Amino acid sequence: MKILRLAAAAAALFVSLQASVQAQTTLRIGLAEDPDILDPTLGRTYVGRIVFASLCDKLFDIDEKLNIVPQLALSQETSADGKEVTIRLRPGVKFHDGEPFNAEAAKFSLDRHLTLPTSFRKPELAALDHVDVVDPLTIKLVLKTPFSPLIAQLTDRAGMMISPKAAKEEGDKFGLHPVCAGPYKFVERVQQDRIVFEKFADYWNKDNIQIDRIVYLPLVDATVRLANLKSGGLDLIERLLATDIKSVQADPKLKLSSAIELGYQGVTLNVGKDKAKGALSQSAKVRQALDLSIDREAINQVVFNGEFKPGNQWVNPDHPYYQKAFPVRPRDIAKAKALLKEAGVAAPVGVDFMVPKGAETEAVAQVIQSMAAEAGFDMKIRVTEFATSLKQAEAGEYQAYMLAWSGRIDPDGNSYIFLKTGAPQNYSTWSNPEADKALDDARLVTDQSQRKAIYEKLTKLALDEEPLLYIYHRRILIAHTTRLEGYKQMPDGLVRVVGLKLK
Repeated sequence: MKILRLAAAAAALFVSLQASVQAQTTLRIGLAEDPDILDPTLGRTYVGRIVFASLCDKLFDIDEKLNIVPQLALSQETSADGKEVTIRLRPGVKFHDGEPFNAEAAKFSLDRHLTLPTSFRKPELAALDHVDVVDPLTIKLVLKTPFSPLIAQLTDRAGMMISPKAAKEEGDKFGLHPVCAGPYKFVERVQQDRIVFEKFADYWNKDNIQIDRIVYLPLVDATVRLANLKSGGLDLIERLLATDIKSVQADPKLKLSSAIELGYQGVTLNVGKDKAKGALSQSAKVRQALDLSIDREAINQVVFNGEFKPGNQWVNPDHPYYQKAFPVRPRDIAKAKALLKEAGVAAPVGVDFMVPKGAETEAVAQVIQSMAAEAGFDMKIRVTEFATSLKQAEAGEYQAYMLAWSGRIDPDGNSYIFLKTGAPQNYSTWSNPEADKALDDARLVTDQSQRKAIYEKLTKLALDEEPLLYIYHRRILIAHTTRLEGYKQMPDGLVRVVGLKLK
C-alpha cells in the first residue's frame, strides 16, 4: 500500500509539473532584422529599440497621444533659466541583478551615455554638463544651455537605465549580457537566430506582466514572417508588407495594428566622404536632379498600395513642425536633365546605391533606380545586410544609401544627429555652419512658433543642398494573433509588452 501511495504521489507531482510547464506562456515576436548590440549607450537600430522596450525601462515614456509620462522617474521640474532639471525617481525599483535603482545609478547611466567614447547618446544629451545627486531618489541635471528636447530624449535610449555593477563588471561586453530595470531580463542571444527574455520577478510593475517569456526571432523575409504568424509559429510580427494588409484583415485568427510613423524613409547621399568623388558628392545640382527624378506618390501607390505618406522633410506632412512653405516638389525630368547639364555632368551618372536587405526596401530602390534612369542616373543597387550597411555608411563606403529612421516625438530627434557637423549618424558628412546654428538654436527655445521659424531656415538649407532625400513616411504595420490581448500601437513603432496577455 505504501508503494502504491508513493507511486500515486509521484504521478500527481508529474501531472502538477506538467501543468505548470504548460501554463508557461511565451510571446514569439518576428523581427525584420537582427538588432545590433543590446547596449542602450551604443545601440542605434530600430529593431534594437523594439527589443529594448522589454528589457530596459527609461526615465520617461510616451502615451498614445505622444504625451510624455513617467516611467522610472516620477516627475521633473525645470528651473526658470532652463539650465537645471530636477528629476524625482520611482522608489523600490531593482535592476535584473538585484541591485537597487537610485539616484547614484541614474547618474551612472547618464554619465556613461556622455563619456563612453563610442556612445551614440552623447549628441542627444549634448547640453548636459553634469548630473548631481540631490538625495537617494532625486537627481539634478545641470545644463550648459537651455535644452528644449531634453525630456523627449529621456523617453528613448538616452533615458534607459542600466545596472552600474553589471556595466563595471562586463566593461565593453555589457551588450552581450545586458542588465536593466525593465519587465523582462536577458536569458540568451544567438546571433541571427533568437533573443530570449524571461519575466523579471521583482519588476516594479510586475502585476501588469502576464507573459512568462519573450522570444525575438529575426526573419528578414516579410513573406516568411507572415507565413509563420499564420501557421502559429509566431504571435506577432513587425513591418507587415502593405500589400499583405488585406490578407491579414481577411484572416479571423489575425489582427492588424497600425499608426503613421514619427520617422521617415529616405536616401542619404555621401557628400563629404566619397572616396570616388562621384558627381553626387561634388554638386548640389546633381543631388537636386536626382531628387527631381523621383515621383514619391508613384512609389507609394506602386509599392505600398497607397497606404503610406509621401514626404520631403524629417517630419511627416501632418506633424506640427512640418514646413508647409516647402511642399513636395513634383517630378520634373526636364529640369533634372537641365541641372545635370548646368553641373557639367554627362549622363549616365553612375551611383553606388547601398540598399539594406528587405522586400519593401529593395522594391523602393528598384523603383527609384528606374525613375532616376530617365533623368540620366545609373543607380547600381548593392543589397547589403543591415548591420553591415551601417558600418559601411560610417566608413563612407557608398554614394547613396537607402536608410530609414524610426523617429522621435521632438523634431530635434529626427534632424540633429543626421545634419549637424560631426554628429555620429551624419552619414552624409554634410557640414553647413548656418545649418549647425539653426540646429543649436532650436534647442534653446521651447516656444513652438519660435522653434518652427528656426526649423524653417534649416529646412531651406537642407532642401537646397540635399544631403538626404526624404521620400516617404511609413504606416507602422503590426500583425498579431487574436490570442494576444491588450496590444496598442504607438507612432514610435515600438512593441510594448506591459499589459499584454496570451489567451
